[in-house]
Amino acid sequence: MSTNIYNDKDADLSLFEGKKLAVIGFGSQGHAHALNLKESGCEVIIGLYEGSKSKPVAEKLGFEVLTTEEATQAADVILMATPDTAIPKIYKESVAPYLVEGKTLLFSHGLAVHFNFIELPANIDVALVAPKGPGHTVRSQFVSGQGVPGLIAIHQDYTGNAKAIALAWAKGVGCTRAGVFETNFKEETVTDLFGEQVVLCGGASALVQAGFEVLVEAGYQPEMAYFECLHELKLIVDLMNESGIAGMRFSISETAEYGDVTVGPKIIDASVKQRMKDQLAEIENGNFANEWMAEYENGSPNFNRIREEQAAHGIETVGQKLRKTMSWIDSNKKLGGSQADYVSSSK
Repeated sequence: MSTNIYNDKDADLSLFEGKKLAVIGFGSQGHAHALNLKESGCEVIIGLYEGSKSKPVAEKLGFEVLTTEEATQAADVILMATPDTAIPKIYKESVAPYLVEGKTLLFSHGLAVHFNFIELPANIDVALVAPKGPGHTVRSQFVSGQGVPGLIAIHQDYTGNAKAIALAWAKGVGCTRAGVFETNFKEETVTDLFGEQVVLCGGASALVQAGFEVLVEAGYQPEMAYFECLHELKLIVDLMNESGIAGMRFSISETAEYGDVTVGPKIIDASVKQRMKDQLAEIENGNFANEWMAEYENGSPNFNRIREEQAAHGIETVGQKLRKTMSWIDSNKKLGGSQADYVSSSK
């Protein structure tokens, strides 16, 4: 596997001359890929299910909108920009029957492929192009003349051109402006799930809630607990994002830094790291993916129950009140996510 960083000079958009590119789904990632590719000079069509609420939105933006079946038939390169849980059914019913020799099937996340939720024909190219940012950022960075870093991975190289096609797509959406890294479907899938569950979403959310609860249960005001355990987290994350952990520590007070380096390891100790390893194993062996697919197919009763319970947490109540005092925060803003990529969510 290459450790090179691929840039604009390494990708050739002329590969798409005379070809049609289909984006299946028009949610957060789908709309960003489609618009960026279109403005890069590519011919892009959109594939949606009958009755999709996204159809008039895509048409208003100048796209030809077809059914998923029609788009798959018409296109040379097809991106599955749909939720992981929706891919198996959509693929089996509306994509697989129309894949002919030599076409290229792209994914923005490798879960369905890596964990074998779909069966791929051997006579097509299969690759991954994954911008490392949400759709609205992929779009806004492109419009500003910049780009977000991205990943490519090759699962099947039937034509011998799979990597060149993946790089061309990455260039079309703006990723080669920042840098594209090559990985494989397993690495992208496992590390993405691990990061989401253990650090970025699951770990951070649980840590924030637990800290809030400890302060409130000790008699401190919920507002003070919110400021210290949630509100100021953005400051620290921004500093780490800009200059790493060392850079963050340089920017904070010595009191904060001493507490960081001496107390942090007591909270996130060897037992926590072991549970992280245990969860990594659950991801690697497919248990998490199978559990999630089964939950979705069963109507997501546990998922919806947990959502409701979490939304009722005390930190949410005090947070809604405090955010109204912060003029720079748009409390009505809803950022697009993967659940909007193709089908309605269970919300």
